[in-house]
Amino acid sequence: MCGIAGLLHARDLRAPTQSDLRSTLSDMAEAMAHRGPDGDGVWADESGRVGLAHRRLSIVDLSPDAAQPMSNADSTIWLSFNGEIYNHLDLRNELQADGHTFQTDHSDTEVLIHGYRAWGLDGLVQRLSGMFAFALWDTEKRTLSLARDRIGIKPLYFTQRGGPFRFASEIKALLTDDTLPREVDHHALNHYLSFMIAPAPLTMFKGIFKLPAAHIMEVSENGDIRTRRYWDAVPGNGIATDEIAGMSADEAEAFYADGISQRLGSAIEKRMMSDVPFGVFLSGGIDSSANVALMDRVSSRPVETFTVGFKDHTHLNELDYARRVATEFKSNHHEVLVDSRDMQGYLHDLVHHQDEPIADWVCVPLYFVSKLAKDSGVTVVQVGEGADEQFCGYDSWMTYLNVQRKFWTPYTNTVPSGLRGVLGRLATRAAPNARGRGAQIAEAISRAGNNQELFWSGANAFWNVHKARILNDTGDGDNGSPWPELAGIGLDTTGLSSSDSGDVVGGYFQHLDAEHPGQDFLTRMTYSEFRLRLPELLLMRVDKITMSTSVEGRVPFLDHDLVEFTMDIPMDTKIRGGVKKAILKKSLAGVIPDEIIHRPKMGFAAPVAEWLREDFGHDAQAQIMASPLVKDGVLASTQIGELFDDHRNRGADHALHLWTLFNLTAWHDHWIGS
Repeated sequence: MCGIAGLLHARDLRAPTQSDLRSTLSDMAEAMAHRGPDGDGVWADESGRVGLAHRRLSIVDLSPDAAQPMSNADSTIWLSFNGEIYNHLDLRNELQADGHTFQTDHSDTEVLIHGYRAWGLDGLVQRLSGMFAFALWDTEKRTLSLARDRIGIKPLYFTQRGGPFRFASEIKALLTDDTLPREVDHHALNHYLSFMIAPAPLTMFKGIFKLPAAHIMEVSENGDIRTRRYWDAVPGNGIATDEIAGMSADEAEAFYADGISQRLGSAIEKRMMSDVPFGVFLSGGIDSSANVALMDRVSSRPVETFTVGFKDHTHLNELDYARRVATEFKSNHHEVLVDSRDMQGYLHDLVHHQDEPIADWVCVPLYFVSKLAKDSGVTVVQVGEGADEQFCGYDSWMTYLNVQRKFWTPYTNTVPSGLRGVLGRLATRAAPNARGRGAQIAEAISRAGNNQELFWSGANAFWNVHKARILNDTGDGDNGSPWPELAGIGLDTTGLSSSDSGDVVGGYFQHLDAEHPGQDFLTRMTYSEFRLRLPELLLMRVDKITMSTSVEGRVPFLDHDLVEFTMDIPMDTKIRGGVKKAILKKSLAGVIPDEIIHRPKMGFAAPVAEWLREDFGHDAQAQIMASPLVKDGVLASTQIGELFDDHRNRGADHALHLWTLFNLTAWHDHWIGS
């Protein structure tokens, strides 16, 4: 796990000297020193037109021979790589059998170079099992190639503002160029309020973009850019029809459970590939407990487990469950307790390391448990992200499924589309004055009237009915295409320029329905999460926060072989009997204790609702109200004040909305206002 960066000056630009280019690259790498405290390196072409930078967190092949940027023997290929390739030894053996000679002992980085030579860029990424973002310069083709892993576990940002094409693992590395304008993309801000993150390829910085998951980008020396998607989390790739033909429901269920068990065990074992100590973040829930149990089966030493709890609001603690699992599997268990003062002392670093606001308060406990792991001598941890999205692990998802079955389907099937449109417009006009259940009903009728999806995302902070009261400005005044840099290069911008965030989600389903029509509602929900919430919110919180402490997080539930398999499991099997995660629970029977399998889900959380009713709430309100986003009228101050008052004095829970606004204004103060 590392940090990468680089530049390419197209032929029509004046190139810097090689020395100046190396200095620029060094500054970019230094901005991400936390991602790689074990070493750094730069390579600059003698022309001064192209260069790569790297910060190293040594995990696999710790020798100096594995340092980056790395080249092949004749220096025709240069590579800077962030991530881990879990099948690199198998690929190395295949390449050696074909005559390739390696200079390192077991570096996965060198496998990428030889794999590119042997199979080309597309052939390489299709063979990779792992998490990655890499940049490769081919001196013969004079082309810079970028790639991001299938799921989007590793980030990659780029910009052409100010002249050269720049890329990096973190936005702050791009911002080391003082000439790069720091402006808010108001389209991104609008969608951030809905999704708690800007959907790819947007970021909150105007003119700075992120490469979406499962994408390749190629930039020629002439400055031409082309991108393409090489994978998608769609049904049809995991289970052949003839594998389950003729099976009864019980036989099929057993087949699915066995397939999950095999693939999850393999995914966890692969992610134990490390030359440094590793462990698990343990909440005591099903997902993290499965990590511990399956790691324990193949580990020659006790598993290192790490848990975080709260000193001031103990009702959210899962310490007893975590201790139960730690005792069961005889792990070397570590705990840390935090409170509101710890959280407030961390906020500046939180805003800095997020780069753009990630309105998920899990970032707070995640930081303290990551720091605990690092202070305990552990550099690699496995985490449970992705299980709830594949197996329906959320109470809110069950609510959506019930609403879809009892209201949405009957309503959309029986009410003519024209009448739905009229009712939707009426609901939209009435929405700003609606509250509570009335607001939910108005939102649902509005979505139906606009022919939108009922489910947008598991992270849907501000619905349209809420944004209508809070957000005054939804555009940034651009004429023509809001993002001329993206026009014609192959990136999907469907719905991004709309003030209605439902159009973004609609773009995802247009593709799914065109290529894989007739999917059940739960499969559609899961697909939506793989396009937005997982890569840009959940996995970015893991990457940004763990890497801020120089710890690498690995996500076995998001192994692409497992994902392809679960996408072919029908909804009725995943929640058989109305039980969340029913098929996952069946696959883990006998692996973890029954009391863990069947315990009520709490979720990894933080007592932000309570903290906002205490001193922190007054501080947060003052900071939001002082923000230029409020003073300049982008956000409505009166309505924000009412939210705080309702939350503090009337028993309402507006924590998600207030935390989303706090993150936004704190980001603006740190990165734009300063």
